[in-house]
Amino acid sequence: MKKFSILSLALIFALILSACGTSKDKAEEGASSGADSKKTLRVVTDAAYAPFEYMDKGKIVGFDVDFLEAVAKEAGYKYELVHVGWDPLFVEIDKKTADMGISAITINDERKESYDFSVPYFLSTNKILVPEGSNIKSAKDLEGKTIAVQNGTTGQEAVETLLGKNNKNIKKFENNNLAIMELVNGGADAVVADNTVVEEYAKNNPDKKLTVIEDKDNFASEYYGLMFPKGSKIKADIDKAINALYENGTYSKIYTEWFKTEADVENLKAQQ
Repeated sequence: MKKFSILSLALIFALILSACGTSKDKAEEGASSGADSKKTLRVVTDAAYAPFEYMDKGKIVGFDVDFLEAVAKEAGYKYELVHVGWDPLFVEIDKKTADMGISAITINDERKESYDFSVPYFLSTNKILVPEGSNIKSAKDLEGKTIAVQNGTTGQEAVETLLGKNNKNIKKFENNNLAIMELVNGGADAVVADNTVVEEYAKNNPDKKLTVIEDKDNFASEYYGLMFPKGSKIKADIDKAINALYENGTYSKIYTEWFKTEADVENLKAQQ
């Protein structure tokens, strides 16, 4: 066993103290710079709204899911995406038990009174889904017909604007899948919902022999946004990330992968 001189021991002790100080300084530096300080976000959705979010073999998939993944990565956040349903989604954001909601949520003035929204990330409009050969050719033809809608959506709002809020011919369902099934089973003459939803259903189910009716005069353009509790501290980070995805082409890539067409990014940016 080698013996150490007093001088050697003093030098070793000094080196140990120096190393400890360096580690402490680095730890403090990391904390002050915010490294790993961002919490894991709880993000809620209604995974019954293909192609935006839906269940596939027990996993939530869809355009919104891929978009959220890209936004979170760009913003530097980890997250947990949870399927809670449409109405519970709004409750969770209102009660601040969730940090963010994503579920093809239209930004409108009424909702902005209770929630904060990101910059718009998707352009949509309501359209009418009907059986082939239907005499419904426009929104005006919905008068006197039985219409199925998802409760609490702008599709419901659009139909109520045309036919009256308490019209007995408006059937309201928990989600659009149930509304469409009502149409397929003969319990409704039409479904009114976001264009992408009804277009994708008609395209993917040719055996159902359904067609989609557009009516720009009666159904205005809408924009989807990520939804936050009022006063959210993460909104600015998310907005910055979304704009970065517009600029670096990531958004357009995800959009094209899902919808096989080009995204109108300039239109979305103009809404800001």
